Amino acid sequence: MKNFVLIGAAGYIAPRHMKAIKETGNQLVAALDKNDSVGILDTYFPKADFFTEFERFDRHCEKLKRSGTTIDYVVVCSPNYLHDAHIRFGLRLGADVICEKPVVLNPWNVDALLEMEKETGKNVYPVLQLRYHPAIIALREKIINSPAGKKFEVDLKYITSRGNWYHHSWKGNIDKSGGIATNIGLHFFDVLLWIFGEVKHSDVWKHDLVNASGVLQFENATVSWMLSIEESKLPEKVRQAGKSTYRLLTVDKEEVEFSDGFAELHTDAYRHILAGAGVRLAETKEVTMFLSELRRQKIS
Repeated sequence: MKNFVLIGAAGYIAPRHMKAIKETGNQLVAALDKNDSVGILDTYFPKADFFTEFERFDRHCEKLKRSGTTIDYVVVCSPNYLHDAHIRFGLRLGADVICEKPVVLNPWNVDALLEMEKETGKNVYPVLQLRYHPAIIALREKIINSPAGKKFEVDLKYITSRGNWYHHSWKGNIDKSGGIATNIGLHFFDVLLWIFGEVKHSDVWKHDLVNASGVLQFENATVSWMLSIEESKLPEKVRQAGKSTYRLLTVDKEEVEFSDGFAELHTDAYRHILAGAGVRLAETKEVTMFLSELRRQKIS
């Protein structure tokens, strides 16, 4: 049984990590968040120590370490712009780190953390859970095994409506979240790069706080993409069904169905990490660099 501590326990994504820790037979010994709305801990780890101040959390983790209680993993679910600092904390503590997307916002931060991995002998594992979705894995195999010279036409749409709160939170601040392409689009760009390889050319049609779209040219694919957090962009049938999220991925006009199974992907990612087969930090360099350039790219 491994011991985990979690930073960012009150956030939206934290319960998926708590669930994954529980379902893989491990325990959460301590958690941190400046907000105290963390009753979700009772569902998974009611005996976990909880802190609202980083200094006290830091002292507690050091105390555990000195008393002989090994902290095996630090889980980072804090706001995007704090990931780098919290990963460093975990590595200095002598733990491996599991981090939500995006691991960091800039490629040079990846380079610095790779150096820290070497210095500490510990690893950073990004949670890029779409790589574990059966439909995405099958699509990748199909593309890899396709005839040489085959060019694919791909259409990606991801709409997930957000209320007014979004713009008043760190997520609505591009310096803190990386903007819409990073904050809600990273998983999709990661699998596109994972499947199709290097981006040869990128055109951006729109990129603001609520919408982004463009076209990517790969050696063997042209990908039209669109991201939005506007409810009005949802298809009528989706709104009538009372749903707030719409995902569409088509390859040569054939839909790739991957809407189901999202809730279990974090647990799958944890199983791979615990088995020593998780996605590694170095594998995030390409998508981090791509998104960093996309934020600065002029509109076509």
